[in-house]
Amino acid sequence: AVTRAQIERFNEVTAGLDGPRSLANSAAVLGWPQARADWVRTGGLLYGLSVVEGKSGSDFGFRPAMTLSTRLIAINRIRAGERIGYNGTWTCPEDMPVGVAAIGYGDGYPRSAVAGTPVLVNDRRVPLIGRVSMDLITLDLRDAPAAKVGDRVTLWGPQLPVEVVAAQAGTISYDLTCGMTRRVLFVEDEG
Repeated sequence: AVTRAQIERFNEVTAGLDGPRSLANSAAVLGWPQARADWVRTGGLLYGLSVVEGKSGSDFGFRPAMTLSTRLIAINRIRAGERIGYNGTWTCPEDMPVGVAAIGYGDGYPRSAVAGTPVLVNDRRVPLIGRVSMDLITLDLRDAPAAKVGDRVTLWGPQLPVEVVAAQAGTISYDLTCGMTRRVLFVEDEG
């Protein structure tokens, strides 16, 4: 009801004005076609992002324009009961392989990402464990037993929507995609 009233009010106020009118952002393009006016601002949609809570861009047939990836730089066998992360926030439930990936909040990966946030190791989904540090994250590799140092780690991309990661981190996809720092190597891909 509020959005409908805002659209009606905008149309009333701008009815006699010269020049093009713009009211709709990406969310309005998807959910409020009557808000499109003369032109729209589709920033998020151009990058394949959803602005609809609980949905990813792929739910609307969009392809993400960004993949964030890194590499495994270490794999350690950790014993049951050992603690991982700042303040030892995560405790190993059993003897298990733990991967270390070269990315952290200093790169723009969200420090607020909680244990269980999904990550892909060679396209196999594994959970983040412990807290995100400035330069590194730790991963539970029990479901990726063939993982080895140097393997690709995908933080978000076509198989793992940034919206999923954002939800786990208690934020929005724009915060993540716009938050990459200069430490991240940006590579253009025609694919």
